[in-house]
Amino acid sequence: MATKSKKDKIILNVIPLRKMIQVPKVVVPILIGRKQTLEAAKDAIEKNQSILCIPQKSDDDFQEYPTSRDIYRFGTMSLISQEFPLPDGNLRLLCEGLEMVKVKRFFQTGNFIKAEVEIIEKVISAEDLDVIEAYLRNLKTSFKSYVRLNNRIPNELAQAVEVIDDRDELFYFCLNYMDINTRNKQAIFQHTDFLKGLKSLILYINKEAEIIRLEHEIENDVRASLSKIQKEYFLNEQLKQIHKELGIAEDSDADLINLKKRISDTPLSKDAREKVEEEFKKLSRINPQSQEHTVLLNYITWVLDLPWEANTDVAVNIDKSEEILNRDHYGLKDVKERILEYISVMQISDGVKGQIICFAGPPGVGKTSLGKSIASSLGRDFVRISLGGVRDEAEIRGHRRTYVGAIPGIIMHSMKKAKSTNPLIMMDEIDKLSSDFRGDPASALLEVLDPEQNSHFRDHYIDIEYDLSKVVFITTANDIHSIPRPLLDRMELIELPGYTEYEKLNIAKNHLIPRQIEEHSLAKLIKVNFSDEVIHNIIKYYTRESGVRNLERIIAKVLRKIIKDHLKGEIKKSVTLTQKHIHKYLGVEKYSHSETNKKSRVGVVNGLAWTAVGGETMTIEVVKLPGEGKISLTGQLGDVMKESAQAAISFARLHAEEYNIPKDFYKNLDIHLHIPEGAVPKDGPSAGVTMATAIISILSDLPVRHDIAMTGEITLSGAVLAIGGLPEKLIAAKREGIFNILIPQKNTKDLEEISDEIKSGLNITPVSTISEVLELALIKK
Repeated sequence: MATKSKKDKIILNVIPLRKMIQVPKVVVPILIGRKQTLEAAKDAIEKNQSILCIPQKSDDDFQEYPTSRDIYRFGTMSLISQEFPLPDGNLRLLCEGLEMVKVKRFFQTGNFIKAEVEIIEKVISAEDLDVIEAYLRNLKTSFKSYVRLNNRIPNELAQAVEVIDDRDELFYFCLNYMDINTRNKQAIFQHTDFLKGLKSLILYINKEAEIIRLEHEIENDVRASLSKIQKEYFLNEQLKQIHKELGIAEDSDADLINLKKRISDTPLSKDAREKVEEEFKKLSRINPQSQEHTVLLNYITWVLDLPWEANTDVAVNIDKSEEILNRDHYGLKDVKERILEYISVMQISDGVKGQIICFAGPPGVGKTSLGKSIASSLGRDFVRISLGGVRDEAEIRGHRRTYVGAIPGIIMHSMKKAKSTNPLIMMDEIDKLSSDFRGDPASALLEVLDPEQNSHFRDHYIDIEYDLSKVVFITTANDIHSIPRPLLDRMELIELPGYTEYEKLNIAKNHLIPRQIEEHSLAKLIKVNFSDEVIHNIIKYYTRESGVRNLERIIAKVLRKIIKDHLKGEIKKSVTLTQKHIHKYLGVEKYSHSETNKKSRVGVVNGLAWTAVGGETMTIEVVKLPGEGKISLTGQLGDVMKESAQAAISFARLHAEEYNIPKDFYKNLDIHLHIPEGAVPKDGPSAGVTMATAIISILSDLPVRHDIAMTGEITLSGAVLAIGGLPEKLIAAKREGIFNILIPQKNTKDLEEISDEIKSGLNITPVSTISEVLELALIKK
């Protein structure tokens, strides 16, 4: 009995059903176990009220009590005929469906849901009565056929449906016993037009009957082939008995069958197939409990996991490739040009061999990320290998299978990871390879990085020739002098000099700041504006690097400080950073560009040096003291630098008269040459002209121009020889505000390859002798 208000509202306790529906005119048992549903049922029983049996949308057995959004809107007002408490606290109800109802609204009462409903009468048009009668007869026939085909439904239902004359009762009876999911049942039930619902029900019955017929046909086909299966079964049983006598587990049979099928299905080279089939024969005769079985199985699995014919479809497009490179990296014009040349060749020729390129440059200039962009522009799989600290040849070529725990080398690991025969493999830090008694990994790479040999690469573990000729190898290095010459000879060297301040400014604006804002999820919280002046000051006074790695870290630090201030309420929805903010967040300036000479002095000269982390300026200082002709060299100078200093002293003695130097200075004067930052080791010949200038200056008492910097190797005869790392040195001078540069005459050709942006604003003077250097650098009285 429903609860009615003064306006005859029908209010019912809601009983959510899982994996079933309750329909009118049918009695069904319902098991109730959820706490809220138990309270709703007991409340209805105590008040002698009807309940609303309505299915929930999810069939999840572990779902908590559903909300109104999880329940359908059409259900059945039901009468609880009997209740049966169970020992586990659950309750079994016998419910009789009364009327189809539609929920007008749900509301919560205590721990359970109630609903205001209205009774729904299915619409039947007078002109459809004859059509409905025909469909009802068809429904009986179809349902009886369905019952006879479906073994999960009692055959008595076919007889029961025959005696039902009431159309509503017939419709709901057939719907209730249909073996379909709850969602489809509910869809048929919800039809308010009786004819449409009837058609839908008949359609589902016929569809299910056809599916069951197909299942029976399949079952008959299986029975027809039973004789063959029985034969295989008896043979397998005999094989099991044989294996049992030998101590071989039953599961190993299935594993061998699956492995044999995989060998047949995997495309392998001729040599690989012969090798794998030979190893499989050995495997099939070995006890699975033996150690050799595991070794053979691992080997076969490794060979099958390697890509032998699977190529990545490379749709080369020069315009798209150029767009990707420009999007991901600012500047690097020459590098991009060389990459686009290679891509252009690929676009017109399928037979181009894999390339071996070496990106050389200081840390943080984008060598690794450039490799990823190239892979993206080529549409190839990207795999990165770190070679830093690798000292064992076996890490490249793998271990021979005679060793316990042998595995393939990193080349085969990379090919397995790529899953294609033409990936792009980036070998990071190739200059950090080392060697010991276990072999030289650099020598092992000679075959890998030689286009004429790598088509027949042989890993010690795999022991089958593998074609690496389609692979694009890109290596990176900070110092190419650490790379063995034969290995360097196999790679095309592309040097990435450090970035200028202008380039760093654009990289920070277009790449670093947007990336850090995204990583810190700042866009949703606060708008942060970096002005060009603020970025420039960060670059100039808080970083000293050739790349932008430390710059990105400092930008991240600033953003973290901004987030903290925002959470404290000191910053609202937006902030425009000023120098005041930068000083607050980063503290005092770390680098002052007044460290270089701002005053011309005797015996003090600005030199230019190349390091693995980029170019640097260095100040060389020389003093003379009364003594016995001793020469002191301090500042952790290497042997080559000491020899350059000795050459400079000899030049000074040889040309003493030209520069008004006392001829016997080497007898009664001690000379002390020092290069600051004594904790940092220094070496190389390019400081020769700088040391010679400083020594001539101190001995002749002539000051050296503070606005000039120099680099070059000297000989005893006073010739100035070529040096390396010119781009990095020019960037260092420009960074320190020194614009007059002396370089060796033989390095003039290198200026053509250095970008105009680096050379802009610099007064570069080539010199061929130390006399020219002294003429330009010394201030004569």
